[in-house]
Amino acid sequence: MRKPPIHKSFFNAFRGVFLMIKSERNFQLELLAFFVNLFLIFYLKLSTIDTILVLMVSFGVLSAEIFNTAIEKICDIIQPEFDKRIGFIKDIAAGAVILMAILSVVVGILVYWKYVSEISLF
Repeated sequence: MRKPPIHKSFFNAFRGVFLMIKSERNFQLELLAFFVNLFLIFYLKLSTIDTILVLMVSFGVLSAEIFNTAIEKICDIIQPEFDKRIGFIKDIAAGAVILMAILSVVVGILVYWKYVSEISLF
């Protein structure tokens, strides 16, 4: 089988992201968190290193959610009926997302704390 042209591969990849945005509620919420982080990066004028850390964990959560959804969809095709083995696989995939989300919260606290603590309210 011939590989598709590079522009077609990019189109398919971006279509996949669009399908996630359109159909997956958790991805939509994580994308909202990503945009909040983008706002905070510019508003608080994060350093380059802090920006990289925030972007890495943000994209990590989004990527983990995509992988989790792909695994769940494959499992549903393989076994449409309830199967505890499939449930185990889905739980493991969801576990990867929650671990990445926990890491992102920890990184967010560590990065944003120093910027927020410098802001004087009075």
